This record gives sequence, C-alpha cells and structure tokens, in this order.
Amino acid sequence: MSTNDQRLASSKNVYQSECAEYIIPVRDALDVLYGRWKLPIIISLTFGSRRFKQIIEEIPGLTDKSLSKELKELESNQLITRKVYDSFPPRVEYSITEHGRSLSKVINELRDWGNQHRKKIIGN
Repeated sequence: MSTNDQRLASSKNVYQSECAEYIIPVRDALDVLYGRWKLPIIISLTFGSRRFKQIIEEIPGLTDKSLSKELKELESNQLITRKVYDSFPPRVEYSITEHGRSLSKVINELRDWGNQHRKKIIGN
C-alpha cells in the first residue's frame, strides 16, 4: 500500500470515528424514543402524573393497545414510573422520572425547530 493510500485509509478511519461519535449516541436516543407516541406521552407526563385514560384523552389518535405498549417500553427505559395504589378499584398513575425530565431541552428544541419548519414550509 502506498503512503497516499495509507493516509487516505487513516483519514477515512478518523472520519468514521468522528462520525460514529455522533451517530451512535443519536441512534441510541432515537431507538429509545422511536415511534409515533413516545414523545407525546412523555410531554403529557411532564405536566403531571396521569392515569391511563387521561393520557388517552390528551393525545388524539392514541389507542389503548398502543399506549399500553409504549408505557411498558418507556418504563423499561426508566423514562417513566408506574405506581399502583392499593384501592378498589385499583388505581394506576404514570409519572415522568428525573431521567425522563432530562429530555426537556431536547423536546423544547424539537418544538422550536418544528415551529420554524412549519412557518418555512406552510407559512403559519
């Protein structure tokens, strides 16, 4: 391999490494937040603890089945907690965790970008 080929290969590896420093954590974040409903659910819970039906009512189009699935995934990623109260009938509330609250800057930036994008594309 010539010296130029070695430099090119070396610079390509550095580029891939620098790129990977961005891609890998962004993909990890997107894997956790992927889906139509996860961010709206997190946003709902940032305004306080909610029962299952309250979340359904706040997010148009969200079904019981989808909410159940998404809540389990959000709980397994420690973004929300589920608290069961000893009452009859049993009462369950969902709350955002501190780890979930750490998404507030990201959500605010997405909201701001979404507003700017909406204005640029449709002028509203």
